[in-house]
Amino acid sequence: MHTFVLVVHIILAVLMILLILIQQGKGAEAGASFGGGGAATVFGASGSANFLTRVTAILTALFFVTSMTLAVFAKKQTAAAYSLGATAPVTAPAQTTTTAPIKPVQTNSPETSTTAPKSAN
Repeated sequence: MHTFVLVVHIILAVLMILLILIQQGKGAEAGASFGGGGAATVFGASGSANFLTRVTAILTALFFVTSMTLAVFAKKQTAAAYSLGATAPVTAPAQTTTTAPIKPVQTNSPETSTTAPKSAN
C-alpha cells in the first residue's frame, strides 16, 4: 500500500508541474498558448483557463491527501522501529564458543619479578 501511494504521489507531482507550466499568467490571453483564437471554440471564451485551474486544484487536493497518507505511514514505521513492546523484531542469541583460558605471560625482568632468585644451599 505504501508503494502504491508513493507512486501516485510522484505521478501527481509531475502532472501538477506540467499543468502549472502550461498555464498563462493573468495578463496573457488564454488562446495564445494554443495558437491564436482557435482554442476559444474548444473551451469557450475563457474555458481553457477555468479548466486548467480546476484540474490543477483537484490535483493539488489529491497531492495533499497523498502527502498526509505518506506522513501517517512514516509515523507508523518510526513508531514500530522504536517501540519497546512486543512489536520489536526478535534477534537470534549470540553464539558462544568455548576456548581454552589464556595463560598470563610471565617475564623475567627484575622490575616485574616478584620472586627472589633461588640460592644454592
